Amino acid sequence: MLTLFLISLFINEVIYKNYIDEKKSSLLLQGNIIADRVIAYHIDINRSRNGIDHIIKKYSKEIKSRVMIINKKGIVVHDAYEALKDRKLGHWEIKEALKGKSIANEYNLKEYGRTMYVTVPIVLNDQVHGVVFISSSLEDIYRKIQNIMKSYMILSVLCVGITGFISFVFAHVIANPIEKLTDSIKKMYNGNLEQKVEIIGNDELTNLAGAFNMMSTKLSQVDKQRKEFVANVSHELRTPLSAMKLLSESLLHQEKVDPKTYREFFSDIASEVDRLDRIIESLLALVDIDKGKLELDYQVTYVNYLLEKLIRPLKPLADKKQIDIDFVNLEKVQIQLDRIKIQQALTNIINNAIKYTPEGGKIKISLYTEHDEVIIKIQDNGIGIPEESLPYIFERFYRVDKARARKTGGTGLGLAITKQIIELHQGKIEVISQLNKGTTFYIYLPQNIGLNG
Repeated sequence: MLTLFLISLFINEVIYKNYIDEKKSSLLLQGNIIADRVIAYHIDINRSRNGIDHIIKKYSKEIKSRVMIINKKGIVVHDAYEALKDRKLGHWEIKEALKGKSIANEYNLKEYGRTMYVTVPIVLNDQVHGVVFISSSLEDIYRKIQNIMKSYMILSVLCVGITGFISFVFAHVIANPIEKLTDSIKKMYNGNLEQKVEIIGNDELTNLAGAFNMMSTKLSQVDKQRKEFVANVSHELRTPLSAMKLLSESLLHQEKVDPKTYREFFSDIASEVDRLDRIIESLLALVDIDKGKLELDYQVTYVNYLLEKLIRPLKPLADKKQIDIDFVNLEKVQIQLDRIKIQQALTNIINNAIKYTPEGGKIKISLYTEHDEVIIKIQDNGIGIPEESLPYIFERFYRVDKARARKTGGTGLGLAITKQIIELHQGKIEVISQLNKGTTFYIYLPQNIGLNG
């Protein structure tokens, strides 16, 4: 089996390489011919459209490929299919061709399947006047390779049949471990997730047993987290409901109640309703993220302005505690992102910094770029996070100090939502903290975010 597998890989690679190399050479040759014809016809590729259009359409039919002529600005001036005429293309191959290089690359495109892009510079008097761009489907080549490999597979099946007959003699050697594994799988199916399979050896079955044991451990952890999640959700929803019930019953059982007491009790009830609403909104956001329903509305955004706008409504909360919020604009940054969702993620972090920073503290927000990333740094000199809690702060409903979190109105969902929003933007979030010294969050967002979304 191993020999047949290696031979099939070798044959497939050799056939593939020969076909692709032949296709590449042929398209490069055709590209040079078209470039020569275009130059011979007229130096200015932006004019004489009818003549050049006739040339590229003729060659497009002959080589069964799409042919385009692109000027020095990267604009399509002639297209055999007419679809992209006057459109600007920014393909890497075009840029290299405008430098005088002939390029051929293979791609696997969603709409068109496997395709080869070939670019050849149009050169006259040592000057590049434009580019011949050829886009050719490779699906026919891959179908030929598949047909060849099917024939080979038929031969392989015959070989496997002979080998299988011999292997049948040794089947009992692996029968027992498989039965153990099957029995454990059935027990897991019936709800007993804490299953382990012990197989001694150093073969594929041993690896499978190891993978099964890891899966069993992970499933047990997930089941435990699920139960904790349900318990936490129930508790979080019950807490404001119980408070509202207690407040309303207190009013109902009193015959004469001072209007000020009414106002105070209704204010507390409204506060609990707001808390309940925040919990439900957070849960709905997590459900949308988990189901992949959350879609990002990418817009070109000045991150500097976004942060300034975000800090403004949080200032009064900081001023109450005499906390100084300092925003450092190291450079102007403009990228594509979902403004509302990024604002929600950043608000969660800054709001936490205000909550857990003592009176008279400082919060510093910095914005800068490094390599190909936009970095937002949020630093405070608050109470910090214990080292043992750092790996868990982005888990749902996890709170370092539950009593403290309830006192400040926390639900344990804010950082979980923040992390997932940032990851949906193809970014990442990191945290560094020391107890009683402060916490620093680093948010990394790619500068080319949204371009491929």
